[in-house]
Amino acid sequence: MELTTGDVWTLASTALVLIMTPGLALFYGGLVRVRSVVNMMLFSVSAMGVVGVLWILFGYSMNYFAEGESGFAGSPFKDFGLLNTLPEDYIGVGFGAVFAMITTALISGAIADRVGLGSWVLFSGVWATLVYFPVAAWVWGGGWIQNLGATLGTPDVIDLAGGTVIHINAGAAALALAIVAGKRIGFGPGSHQPHSVPLVTIGAALLWFGWIGFNSGLATEAGEAGLILVNTLGAPAAGIVGWILVDVLRGKKPGVVGAASGAVAGLVAITPSALNLAPMWALLLGLIAGIACAFAIELKYRFGYDDSLDVVGLHLVAGVIGSIYLGFFAFDDGLFTGGDAGLLLVQTISVLAVAVYSFVASLIIALGVKLVTGLRVPQTVEEAGIDFAAHGENAYAIDPTEPVGAR
Repeated sequence: MELTTGDVWTLASTALVLIMTPGLALFYGGLVRVRSVVNMMLFSVSAMGVVGVLWILFGYSMNYFAEGESGFAGSPFKDFGLLNTLPEDYIGVGFGAVFAMITTALISGAIADRVGLGSWVLFSGVWATLVYFPVAAWVWGGGWIQNLGATLGTPDVIDLAGGTVIHINAGAAALALAIVAGKRIGFGPGSHQPHSVPLVTIGAALLWFGWIGFNSGLATEAGEAGLILVNTLGAPAAGIVGWILVDVLRGKKPGVVGAASGAVAGLVAITPSALNLAPMWALLLGLIAGIACAFAIELKYRFGYDDSLDVVGLHLVAGVIGSIYLGFFAFDDGLFTGGDAGLLLVQTISVLAVAVYSFVASLIIALGVKLVTGLRVPQTVEEAGIDFAAHGENAYAIDPTEPVGAR
């Protein structure tokens, strides 16, 4: 088959989304202690390896329902190893693979500083198989969520690029895994400060850069791509404003980490809705997400779960906001834009279903991994830092225990 313009754009978008996972590694790496950088970044890189292999073996096959097929997920055997996949479908296979990689990698931010690589690899492989692949099939592969509107006689569920499949899914899993892993030594407000603001900034920039392809990789018309582009710029911009505004009003000094987090909150919120909101409504969504997430990241101290890098406070919260918001403001079908409560109903059902399933399944998987591996590294390793003890590497060619003057 001849390569079309759409094929070329999807290829380019796949590369954009692929760079997001190393970007996430930098973002997360900058947020942890200097002695845990290698471990944290390796979690993202290892997710690319594990999930990439599983996707080709059976993940893609599970990701969609063939004609006449039904059940929990697509059969892992109908396209095992892509043996029955046509070459002209390979571009779509690759595009789906990079989404699966980054979704799994997102979860790792909840367990920074205290979990071993082997435990993470085991969790990520099982989680991708039992949670990500089926949920993707439900929402995008012809499953029950994709058909919910037809079942109930309402508009179809809207999830352009993964409000439920990626952000709510990963955020709920992160909450479950953080609960099972337990708190870091010394956990509390003000502890475990980011060691590198520049790394955080570079990582956030790469995420935003890749998010253009993330949201618009399947756009087929210039008008669609343009709307997605504008909204993917506008919502995170408003998220930055919202986050900084909250910090200033609370008497906190505004900083780059907060601004970068506000951008991520806006990006997460616009992910399901970039094709279905007018730009003004996208700005409002980003503002709301930035404000809400700035408050939400403090909830871990109130409720006592140690979500190290705020996967819950950013991805779960903003994912829920962005998905539900469509029920009010989506073109034609939103409650305030000419529609009725039908879209709001199916959006809410999809959000609750994915959140509950992901949390419960992830909790069971995490408990199983803990039974097999112990999950956490020894206390002495956690106190000293995981990097050299577990990986034989340090992020920087200096001894972090030496006095500054002796370096």
